[in-house]
Amino acid sequence: MDALAVILEAPRCIALDKLTLAGSVSEAAAAAPLLGPSDVLVDVRWSGISTGTEKLLWTGEMPVFPGMGYPLVPGYESLGRIVDAGAEAWGRIGDWVFVPGAACYPEARALFGGTAQRVILPSARAFPVSESLGADGVLFALAATARHALAGGAAPDLIIGHGTLGRLLARLTIAMGAPAPTVWERNPLRRQGEHGYPVIAPKDDDRHDYGAIYDASGNADCLDLLIPRLRHGGEVVMAGFYANRPSFAFAPAFMREARFRIAAEWKPQDLIATRALVEGGALSLAGLISDRRPAQQARDAYPETFLSAECLKMVLDWSDCA
Repeated sequence: MDALAVILEAPRCIALDKLTLAGSVSEAAAAAPLLGPSDVLVDVRWSGISTGTEKLLWTGEMPVFPGMGYPLVPGYESLGRIVDAGAEAWGRIGDWVFVPGAACYPEARALFGGTAQRVILPSARAFPVSESLGADGVLFALAATARHALAGGAAPDLIIGHGTLGRLLARLTIAMGAPAPTVWERNPLRRQGEHGYPVIAPKDDDRHDYGAIYDASGNADCLDLLIPRLRHGGEVVMAGFYANRPSFAFAPAFMREARFRIAAEWKPQDLIATRALVEGGALSLAGLISDRRPAQQARDAYPETFLSAECLKMVLDWSDCA
């Protein structure tokens, strides 16, 4: 069994090639890539490209991380249908699922392994979602990441960055009943439109009494800009992923008795809570995907995702990969 997969062979070196797939079989049977008893085989329809961690993998700037190394298959934002399963998961055949990654490639590392024509993963990791969402369903990972950050403390009254994560943070803040936050965005293109909350350039904001500032920019140098905007006892939440060492001047943080919180990756309960908000109509995932490309164009799609200021979210379509 094999599948076309996006392979980062080295920084800035992308290939689309076939890889052998293997399930969680016993060592004695490892020569035969059979499904383990609780494995499922998913035919992937859509895969999102992350402008955070995947950009760092592409540039070669990813910090030391478990499983890091090349060649690797990236991706933790895939959607597809279960088409085969081991004996313990047979009843799931036909389910439409979100795939948060897979580790099924003997010939490549899986960090995070979801960007392929088909994948094998444990049934417990194949998260059922509504097929009616279409390609928007790839956003479950980012939406759950935003929800995880929000669940750790006070809702934001200022969000830094109006990319996909920043927009989801703002939408979730409102969906959870908190007042609409202000969003800072330097790129004029990303300030355009009606969003249900103000999106402004940092230079146009004179507030210095924010209680909770959520950074979704991934810019490790932003703290000296944000700390003076806090009220006493305020909190900065680092919701992005940072390649460089964050640092800040101590005196302004000391005077405000500032607090800092790092929001790690989402947990299973965040996916469940996010799905409930989507299915209940409180959270919309619509309007965030700006670009779609056939998976055969992956070599061009990755650089475009990371280098184009107009690209908000890129999705690969695997439907024509026979």
